Amino acid sequence: MEDKAGVVQGQSVRAGKYSRVERERRFLLARPPELSAVTTTRVITDRYVVETRLRLRRADFTDGRCELKLTQKVPVLQPGAVQGLITNTYLSPAEYDVLAALPAAVLSKCRFSVPPLGVDVFDGHLQGLVLAEAEFTSNKEAQSFMPPAECVAEVTDDTRFTGGQLVRTSRQDLLRWLAEYGLYPEGSQDAAE
Repeated sequence: MEDKAGVVQGQSVRAGKYSRVERERRFLLARPPELSAVTTTRVITDRYVVETRLRLRRADFTDGRCELKLTQKVPVLQPGAVQGLITNTYLSPAEYDVLAALPAAVLSKCRFSVPPLGVDVFDGHLQGLVLAEAEFTSNKEAQSFMPPAECVAEVTDDTRFTGGQLVRTSRQDLLRWLAEYGLYPEGSQDAAE
C-alpha cells in the first residue's frame, strides 16, 4: 500500500519493470576524505521538484563530463539498508533545461568517490556536513558491510540525513542534529548562537 506521500508501507519492496530496489547505508564523517584516496570527483546540484517525489540532478565531473538525470524515489518506512524504489531517466541538456524551470528546492554538494563509499561534502547552509554512503546489490551484502574507521556514526535509519529532508533543513537544525552525534563543524558554535 502506498500513502499520499508515496511511501511504501507494510509490504516487501521488489524491483519493477522500470524501477530497482535501492539499498544503501549512510554514515557521518568528521571531515572530507584525503584527496589522495579519491578516485572521482563531481559537483552535484540536486533540484527537488516541489510537491513530488522527483529529483533533477546535474553532475559535473572534473574531466568535463556532465550527467543529467531525473530520478523518482519511492521511500519505504522500515529500518535498514532497503531505502525503497528508485527510477532514473538520463536526459539531454534540452530536456534538463525544460524540467529545471519547475519550482524546486536546491541542494548542492561535492561528491568524492572513495571506494567503497561516495562521500558528499555539502555547501551553503549545509556546510560542515560530510555524509558517506555505500550502495549494495543484495541485503546480505548490505548487512555484512563493515564501515571504514573514518565513519563516525551510522545514520541509515535517521531520515533527517536524506537529500529530500536536508534540502528543507535549516542551518540551526543541521548543527543540532550533528551535535547529537558528537560532531561540531568548524564555526558551528557561532552559527548555532
